[in-house]
Amino acid sequence: MDGQQKSGEALLAERKKRIYDTVALREPDRVPSMLHSTFWAATQAGMTCEQAMRDYKGLSDAMRKAILDLQPDAYVPCHLMLSLAPTMEILDYKQLEWPGHGDLSPDVTFQYIDREYMKADEYDDFITDPTGFYLRQYLPRLAGELEPLANLPEFPSIYFTRVMHALAFMADPEIRKALETMIKAGEEMQKMMGEAVSFIAEMEELGYPLANVASGHAPFDVVSDYLRGSKGGMLDMFRHEERVLKTLDILTEYIPRTMIKTASRLPGKIVFIPLHWGLDGFMSPDQFDKFFWPSLRQVIVVLIENDLIPCVLWEGDCETRLETIADVPAGKCIYWFERTDVFKAKEVLGDTVCIRGAVPASMLNTATPDDVKEFCKKLIDVVGKGGGFIMDCGIGVPDEAKYENVKMMLLLHLHTDRMPSKL
Repeated sequence: MDGQQKSGEALLAERKKRIYDTVALREPDRVPSMLHSTFWAATQAGMTCEQAMRDYKGLSDAMRKAILDLQPDAYVPCHLMLSLAPTMEILDYKQLEWPGHGDLSPDVTFQYIDREYMKADEYDDFITDPTGFYLRQYLPRLAGELEPLANLPEFPSIYFTRVMHALAFMADPEIRKALETMIKAGEEMQKMMGEAVSFIAEMEELGYPLANVASGHAPFDVVSDYLRGSKGGMLDMFRHEERVLKTLDILTEYIPRTMIKTASRLPGKIVFIPLHWGLDGFMSPDQFDKFFWPSLRQVIVVLIENDLIPCVLWEGDCETRLETIADVPAGKCIYWFERTDVFKAKEVLGDTVCIRGAVPASMLNTATPDDVKEFCKKLIDVVGKGGGFIMDCGIGVPDEAKYENVKMMLLLHLHTDRMPSKL
């Protein structure tokens, strides 16, 4: 019985087994592939980036076409990454610039605005009352429509009859408007997520599982990316070491807790953790060992203890960290490498983690299908030997990738007879 004759249920079980066998470092029937992209599927379907961020059903159509043609063993639905423009406009969101908004062209990707969203003297505010800091100081800086939340009371000081007294703040016209805006934004997000969930259910019925069911970040990345900004995060390792470490301890508690709750709502076990700052060139080995790895490792361990599979994307080169990051439970997680020498990673980590990625983005953009075929066959023969390798681009399929190159990478098992002897 070939793949065209199998039921969606049978294909789903087959693909999940292939992936979970690979993660557990067992040799699968063949090397699995995953499709992770941003605007690529949408642009291949003739959509602009602006349309992809607004047209929920149109994005589903674009992704459906790509998935059915490329037949990955798992995929990431783009809705949760892209379909945010209507909600961001409702909120007057400040952390991103996006296609078609302001002066940006409708055909460019979104851009993160790196700035201080938490000031250097506010670490103690976060440490003492993270939720209060989030409501009164963080959210008002993220979205223009939420600026009135800065006037909310300090809730830990409210008890007994003061609960009723505090409700007077909710009737303030500006706070009322901010709360109503949050409800409107929430309704828009429910609309988008409804389309995403419907698409996920459709793909599962056709036999395609999710590549991940939740996402989170390394605690240090939250500090440097989303709180202090890149400059502040780097300087604070020298100027505010103890406060940074206390903040990391708090985030290490919150991050896996939220990921576990999110993962419980969708079918699957893999959760995604993209990394930004713990790489060669960004911080020294000593800084990595003090500020980055301990909290990230704890997040990984907690997720594994809750029967989830962390998929950690090492964006950039982390070759000098390989021995250190090998300290995780064997056969329980995925390390996805962008620029690290994946053959060296196989030597160091092959008995510990499943390796994903390694096809250069530049190759998918500029090479020929034969070039892709030759490189991917080497990955299969060397990194895929004995199991523990998932085929993917080093950073997900870039928006500019040639369709024929992506197809060669994901469907290589149909194009070559040079698979490992047991695959």
